[in-house]
Amino acid sequence: MAAPTLLFLVFSLLASSSMAVLVQQQPLVLKYHNGALLKGPVTVNLIWYGKFTPVQRSIIVDFLQSLNSPGSAQPSVSSWWKTTEKYKGGGLSTLAVGKQFFDENYSLGKLLKNSNIVYLAARGGHLPGAVNVVLTAKDVAVERFCMSRCATHGSTPGVARFAYAWVGNAEAQCPGYCAWPFHQPLYGPQTPPLVAPNGDVGVDGMVINLATVLAGTVTNPFNNGYFQGPATAPLEAVTACTGIFGSGAYPGYPGNVLTDKTTGASYNAHGVNGRKYLVPAMWDPQTSKCSPLV
Repeated sequence: MAAPTLLFLVFSLLASSSMAVLVQQQPLVLKYHNGALLKGPVTVNLIWYGKFTPVQRSIIVDFLQSLNSPGSAQPSVSSWWKTTEKYKGGGLSTLAVGKQFFDENYSLGKLLKNSNIVYLAARGGHLPGAVNVVLTAKDVAVERFCMSRCATHGSTPGVARFAYAWVGNAEAQCPGYCAWPFHQPLYGPQTPPLVAPNGDVGVDGMVINLATVLAGTVTNPFNNGYFQGPATAPLEAVTACTGIFGSGAYPGYPGNVLTDKTTGASYNAHGVNGRKYLVPAMWDPQTSKCSPLV
């Protein structure tokens, strides 16, 4: 299943924003399709493909560790992730970073197909309750990357099935497409970009997409969990809340978020090690609304 990502879907809304005000918005409901969800503890194994700096890796690992760090200042990445507990069955919030694999020599080249992503993800093993995440560097092209997706998640068939996800670094290929709102948008109103909270447009954009596919993975891991629309192109926990980062968001405007007084960076969640992140709104099954942190 190739779930559309938040930063891709926002542009379809931008294209029709002038008509949106003329149409009454329908209630947003993600239907539960009676399938298994990933309940905690969930282990996230990371497969780093291509060259990432130590700082870039730490930004992403710190984000993952922030998902279960209730001691962080509020609003926090942890409080954002706790929304997953409200999905049927609960117990989805416990997540831990597992093994990390490094392929800095581009063993499969710099142009990857979907089958290559699944092959790389398998390096993380086939354990139930785990998500194997492939992270591709800024000089790696992936099938349909920057054309119709910025990241995706899915699962393998059969008894030994496992959930996987892929997130690409769009800095050198399509920052206006997959790293918005930290770069001028490729389409729509040319609003000023926000300053990336960790000083890296590509990796801070990856964090948004990683948050998107992780939420989609735990609430719809095997294509029969929570989603709206066709299973081949579902709206999931975060992709149903396209382009919303703060209150007052509308197509082309991410909403009211917080600003770091020292750096001018925009964020809406505190993480571990003093990190700050911008996380997308998530659909709340108790209110049937998209709930941004600020």
